[in-house]
Amino acid sequence: MPIYTQIAWTDVITPEVVRAAIRISLMIGIGFPIVLLTATIVGRVLRKRLSLQGAMLLRKGIVYLGTAIILISVLYQSGYKLTALLGAAGIVGIAVGFASQTSVSNIISGVFLISERSFEVGDVIVVGDTKGVVLSIDLLSVKLRTFDNQFIRIPNESLIKTQVTNVTRFPIRRLDINVGVAYKEDPKRVSEILLDIADKDLQSLDEPTPLVRFQEFGDSSLQFLLAVWCTREDFYLLRSNLRQEIKERFDAAGIEIPFPHRTLYSGSATEPFPVRVVPDDPQQPDPKS
Repeated sequence: MPIYTQIAWTDVITPEVVRAAIRISLMIGIGFPIVLLTATIVGRVLRKRLSLQGAMLLRKGIVYLGTAIILISVLYQSGYKLTALLGAAGIVGIAVGFASQTSVSNIISGVFLISERSFEVGDVIVVGDTKGVVLSIDLLSVKLRTFDNQFIRIPNESLIKTQVTNVTRFPIRRLDINVGVAYKEDPKRVSEILLDIADKDLQSLDEPTPLVRFQEFGDSSLQFLLAVWCTREDFYLLRSNLRQEIKERFDAAGIEIPFPHRTLYSGSATEPFPVRVVPDDPQQPDPKS
């Protein structure tokens, strides 16, 4: 015959259990807001002394450390033996370490990226065919926002192994514009017009001074290089303004910007293409007819 023992709720919910539950509730209800508030205050106080990325990492470190302390305290109040828990965590950590070698590699790469400071939060970088603004540099990956408002996550290991271009690292940039003109144009006159365009543009810097170089004899045109310095914020505006101004000034001065010329040859075994000259005035007879 089975023997059933009736257990009263007072035998389970003892005063010690009630006190432990109250302490756990206070730890969770008060501890997490204090951790978040502390991280926010420290980040604001040290904002002027640290970089944006440094302040972000400090806030995350405070949140992670505070969360770990709260969880350990909750487990201790719940009656768990921390020695056994740490032993189990060590075994699980070894197993997870073998199973997540890629994550470990990304973490190590993230430490190098943060310490090297090749780019920071807010910089514009180019990685392969991807170009965007750095949103965060974490231990596993770097988050970017492209200029067409897409979110891209790049693993840190990939950034360590590939070439990364920091577009906004320095306060000024040089804009290079290649300009081609017809062979009949005067190179000295073309250079004077290009320099005048650069000198009159508001986004163009006076120092370093703009320069024009006669580059080469191209297939269909004389090739010039117009190099103008500007602040990194005005780069794209200056590029658009200069190209438009060059077209307008060349049209006003009668300078031809040629398109590529191609000659078609049918070969010796075939007849040449017939060509007929058409007069501008259709009323006049064709002199070739």
